Amino acid sequence: MHHTFLYEPGVWMLSGMFWSAETQGIAVEGRTEISHGKECWMLAGRMRVLASPAVEFLNVYTIEVPGSDALSSRWSSENSTLGKLHGVFTVVGATILSLYRSEQGGYQGTEHLRQIAPDQYEAYGVLLMEERRLSSWHVTLTR
Repeated sequence: MHHTFLYEPGVWMLSGMFWSAETQGIAVEGRTEISHGKECWMLAGRMRVLASPAVEFLNVYTIEVPGSDALSSRWSSENSTLGKLHGVFTVVGATILSLYRSEQGGYQGTEHLRQIAPDQYEAYGVLLMEERRLSSWHVTLTR
């Protein structure tokens, strides 16, 4: 299977739902841009929770260029709330899995990005603090 998200530079728009530990689902929208350099790939994204007041999450990932098998790649990100995050993207059929944890410990999570079509993915994610769910999301990404 040829994946387009991550594996091709591009801009992806997202929309869907976000849940915090204390709330029912709230609509979200956002944008993710992926660029490829010789030394690394970059993913810059924002997700805006359409609450009152609105909350915006910004993330910039530095991704190692995948090796010869192109099935797994490590990444890191600096998050103002969670600190330094370290993770791995790995491909399993039609899905790109992202597993991560904070450098300081405690925070961990996963995101599953399933390819629906070359220009569309469906993503499910969860952020945990120890064993407690802090937030989760379900979004559609369209290029």
